[in-house]
Amino acid sequence: MATGHTDPRRRERILAAALDLIAEEGVAGVSHRKIAARAGVPLGSMTYHFTGIDELLLEAFTGYANHVVAVFERHLAVAATPTEAREAVTDLIHTLSEGPRRDLILVQELYTLAARREPYRALCARWMRRSRALLETHFPPDTARQLDALIEGLTLHRALDDDPPGRSLTREAVGRVTGEG
Repeated sequence: MATGHTDPRRRERILAAALDLIAEEGVAGVSHRKIAARAGVPLGSMTYHFTGIDELLLEAFTGYANHVVAVFERHLAVAATPTEAREAVTDLIHTLSEGPRRDLILVQELYTLAARREPYRALCARWMRRSRALLETHFPPDTARQLDALIEGLTLHRALDDDPPGRSLTREAVGRVTGEG
């Protein structure tokens, strides 16, 4: 494997390893040493690329938030009518709730950090603004805000439910929030 400056993907591997460790052990379980070992990089690479664990975690979570916004974009971009937009939101909720357990854990770890620390709260606020802006391409601002909360709540409930409700209940909830019918 390439070393030093000849390894252009080292920083990305470190960030990916950090997210994997957070998903497995929680934020409290991560350390420079564990992340370096998971990423297959020398421990010194950690301080070369990041000023500290906070910078590393914030950048890793920023990348994760960008990933989720991209999922929103992929679902909502195909909708051309209000009916298609409602169906895209339904699909989005099911995609997120049926996705990897890792994603559910990462979101909850980020929310826990955001509840306690301003930089993570600001990251979540930027993430919410971006997801609402995507929703606002199809719905009025107040409806987009309500839908964003519905997406978060239904995703969490569906992911944690032993017998999650089907698409018809999701579709009905999206319809109620968007004033369908």
